[in-house]
Amino acid sequence: MISPSMRDDADDRTNDTRRDTTRLIREAGPEGPDPARLVSPVYEELKRLAHIQLSRERGDHTLRTTALVHEAWIKLVDGSQVGARGRAYFFASAARAMRQVLVDHARRLGAAKRGGDAVRVTLDGQVGRIDAYAAEILELDGALKRLGEIAPRQVQVVECRHFAGLSVSETADTLDVSERTVKSDWAMAKAWLYRELADE
Repeated sequence: MISPSMRDDADDRTNDTRRDTTRLIREAGPEGPDPARLVSPVYEELKRLAHIQLSRERGDHTLRTTALVHEAWIKLVDGSQVGARGRAYFFASAARAMRQVLVDHARRLGAAKRGGDAVRVTLDGQVGRIDAYAAEILELDGALKRLGEIAPRQVQVVECRHFAGLSVSETADTLDVSERTVKSDWAMAKAWLYRELADE
């Protein structure tokens, strides 16, 4: 049973994180906040939200990434204290963190298959779909690392569109580019990734 004092401590930590994240965004210079400092609380919150959602779903779940990112925004940032640019900084970090959450989850699925301590899913037909999901996420992550060496902005577009579930206009705002640029980068990235993954 959770005691009132334990609940108060958790609320205090949440409030401290919210204040710190909001301050980090507000006090950032033209280049934005330090990505490493901003990604850390975003990643932890997305991981927590994803764990809650996964516990409610079947083994062949589909993470509702947009909902997770928006919920993390509400929990981690005082939206009234940061403007559109601050929101863009946050969502860029959230997109990167969401990619890592999914990659980490895929790795855990692989560990469970090899006999790790995660719960195994044994329902007929489920295991094959889970294995395919984990393999696809890890292959995509590897391909994105290679793409990042030649076209880093295209990787950011993929993170925003695919991993964070942002719309074209949200991605354009987040990356401070035009919607036309987002559509072009998205099309080129998908074509490059298709060729790369087809070769594998």
